[in-house]
Amino acid sequence: MILSQLLNYVAVLFFCVSRASSLDTFIAAVYEHAVILPNATLVPVSPEEALAVMNRNLDLLEGAVTSASKQGAHIIVTPEDGIYGFNFTRESIYPYLEDIPDPQVNWIPCNNPDRFGRTPVQQRLSCLAKDNSIYIVANIGDKKSCNASDPQCPPDGRYQYNTDVVFDSKGKLVARYHKQNLFLNEDQFNAPKEPEVVTFNTTFGKFGIFTCFDILFHDPAVTLVRDSRVDTILFPTAWMNVLPHLSAIEFHSAWAMGMKVNFLASNLHYPLKKMTGSGIYAPDSPRVFHYDMKTEEGKLLLAQLDSHPHPTPVVNWTSYASGVEAHSMGNQEFTGTIFFDEFTFLELKEIGGNYTVCQRDLCCHLSYKMSEKRSDEVYALGAFDGLHTVEGSYYLQICTLLKCKTTDLHTCGDSVETASTRFEMFSLSGTFGTQYVFPEVLLSEIQLAPGEFQVSSDGRLFSLKPTSGPVLTVTLFGRLYEKDSAPNALSDLTTQALRRSIAISCSKVLKNNAS
Repeated sequence: MILSQLLNYVAVLFFCVSRASSLDTFIAAVYEHAVILPNATLVPVSPEEALAVMNRNLDLLEGAVTSASKQGAHIIVTPEDGIYGFNFTRESIYPYLEDIPDPQVNWIPCNNPDRFGRTPVQQRLSCLAKDNSIYIVANIGDKKSCNASDPQCPPDGRYQYNTDVVFDSKGKLVARYHKQNLFLNEDQFNAPKEPEVVTFNTTFGKFGIFTCFDILFHDPAVTLVRDSRVDTILFPTAWMNVLPHLSAIEFHSAWAMGMKVNFLASNLHYPLKKMTGSGIYAPDSPRVFHYDMKTEEGKLLLAQLDSHPHPTPVVNWTSYASGVEAHSMGNQEFTGTIFFDEFTFLELKEIGGNYTVCQRDLCCHLSYKMSEKRSDEVYALGAFDGLHTVEGSYYLQICTLLKCKTTDLHTCGDSVETASTRFEMFSLSGTFGTQYVFPEVLLSEIQLAPGEFQVSSDGRLFSLKPTSGPVLTVTLFGRLYEKDSAPNALSDLTTQALRRSIAISCSKVLKNNAS
């Protein structure tokens, strides 16, 4: 009897201690960093020269970390390429790399910097985390030697990885993630042989991590949420904005809402390459965001988040739309191109109404009312159902209400950053063949609309009030991962040739966006 009571007491005490040590909310920080680039990125430099560049960037990151800690932040995310920049060759990136061990080795670099060879960057990050009692997420390069016994070993005898690391508030290395989905010009890095699903637990929730281009693919991004059940995603990125659907703050906030997780996105600040847009996003609405193409300064953002986001109803993305009768619009439809994809469009000719446009298996339905029907602006409803093949291969289903660049219908789908037309209401839905749909609302001057819209359980993206600003786009961005083309289907030479060709095409698009 006494033993039973004692065991019950211990159990209750353990429960109370566990509850007391866990937090219902936490303060998150992200830093949009104005990266200092090396003088030369295509020619190898000495390790000392490489470290000097990295320390200049770390000096700036240290200021952000210290400031975030003083404001009570529990964790801070810094950008992809934030410590050494970008545009390297395989040889020229090598002096910037360190050997990053598996976190299972139980290592605090600040206390034991020489345990795994020369690791000055990991040591400095570890000490920053320890001295400021804060989790730090950073992006650096990892190197791993290999030999002929490994048939996939690169000719130079090493793997090089674009790598995210996480140090806890005691300076311990608790996570290491090698980027899976490399972007066009990342030939300096290797992709891991299998996607890595990296998580770690804290007193303020379970975290997962992936990098930049990973967000457009199933692995590891969707797996982290669906199977690993993380509460918060950490997202270092070097994101080049592409309107109308892939502006950083627009798509990242939509992903958070669509996947029902917290999302901490830290972007590089480099306006010359259209790199800006960071934010702290909750599943229901952005908490804070930053977009700045006018200055060359970094920006620290902080916001409070729930450690465990409240569950929301499951959305049936085709429920409402499948019950809407689609009326033929005769020959009023026209085609237009968005980021190399051919959309089917329908011009919105009235101040309000109900419109339907279809492409293949996708029909998009829109109900709307404008504040006024201006003669100098044209809006259109568009649908795309197909495989996107530029800078990556991924299958999309997209329903979009957007402002055309000019009154010429041929400009519908072109990049546009300003508008004058506000909407009294809108409701957008589609017959999607996927549960992975990301709702976007973007206003003039590249601004989000927190608290102005929501998604219903039957798959409608609708306004809660008249928009606070003129509308650029209202979009449902769907991904059919199972229809993506098979990875590694092309030879290395073919892949490299395609990358070079596509890189030229993409650079032209970005230049056009900038003009």
